[in-house]
Amino acid sequence: MGVLYSPTRVLFGCDGLPSRLAGRPERRVTLLLDSGVADSVIAATIRRQLTHARLQADVVVLTGAGTLESVLGLADRLAGTELVVGVGGGSLLDQAKLATTLRDNPAARRHLTVPQRTGLLALPPHIVRAVPLVLVPTTLGTGSELSTSACLDYPQGKRLIMGEALLPDVAVLDPAATATLPGELVAEGVLEALCRLINPYVGGHDDQVTEDALVEAIAGRLMTLGHRVGAAVTGAVPDAVPDPVRAEIAKLSGLSHSGWVHQGRSPYSVKGWLVTNELSSVLGVRKMTAVAAFLPVLWQAVADGDTRLGSAPRLARLWERLRVTDLTLPADPVAGARALIGSWGVHHRLEATPEQLAEVARRVVRSWGAGLPMLGGLSAAEVLAMVTDAAAAAKTSVP
Repeated sequence: MGVLYSPTRVLFGCDGLPSRLAGRPERRVTLLLDSGVADSVIAATIRRQLTHARLQADVVVLTGAGTLESVLGLADRLAGTELVVGVGGGSLLDQAKLATTLRDNPAARRHLTVPQRTGLLALPPHIVRAVPLVLVPTTLGTGSELSTSACLDYPQGKRLIMGEALLPDVAVLDPAATATLPGELVAEGVLEALCRLINPYVGGHDDQVTEDALVEAIAGRLMTLGHRVGAAVTGAVPDAVPDPVRAEIAKLSGLSHSGWVHQGRSPYSVKGWLVTNELSSVLGVRKMTAVAAFLPVLWQAVADGDTRLGSAPRLARLWERLRVTDLTLPADPVAGARALIGSWGVHHRLEATPEQLAEVARRVVRSWGAGLPMLGGLSAAEVLAMVTDAAAAAKTSVP
């Protein structure tokens, strides 16, 4: 039996933040800033809003993706803090969620530091975050500000950590926070949110009337916005993506984590994410570059009848309904995916040696298969064949 619950309050725009914070008892605040936005307008706005709420913040600037060691250190640094505000991309938000959960929490530390090979680390329900957390995303697509998950680099590879403790208290969605985001990264954000919706839909075999209709509606809206972004990105003179479009993408990205969207779906129906997670790490490319390269290969396997990877009838049905947003896209889902990715200007070229691809397959099976249930019995040889096809196809296509 599933449980639908989200305690996160969403503010649309920063204007309501001072009044939201002014009535709280916390006085000692830490402001975590992504180094890429530390001097940005949105960072200055948040500082000003904290001042209006009569709060003085200790500012900590973070650079790059977090590691287990760095997040443990950040948790220690937050000792005595009564409220944390995080402003940045998905990586910073994940670090903020993890550090605030780990602070003064021996049980959480034990769960995240015990040696294990699985790529999924689940925090039990009794683990709670003691310090209130406000998140302001400056990128689109991850939806980390409304999710129960976070990614973290371990010595043996990237790990997915899940638990209700990771949900923040407040999420602030403001188009000013994504105003300087390059158009190609906006397009990647749309694709990421879209894949978060369609992969579990296609990866499962059971029809769910209400939940399927909800996915189709949100995904269709993302497709429409993606076409607008693609036109801005790939035009003869690249144009900025308007504020209202980015604001809508941010809303839909958050909705892609909604409990209703994923209600009743198998947690193991997202095998594409498991592969692209390792593909991105080994090749050192952006996550969505790996996703864009792998998605057509994944859909081809589903269309060819590999039921471990998904349902061919559900793939065909979903693509038929999404294609109405642009009837110039091919009717075939696989060809349609390739055309869609190209029309949105999402980079998907991979440069990989045979040794690197073999390492991807080894990591995928070690972290998610070989007795673990996530891969559904896929072998290293099968994974290797798929990532090899993805790399070969991506080399011969543009952009």
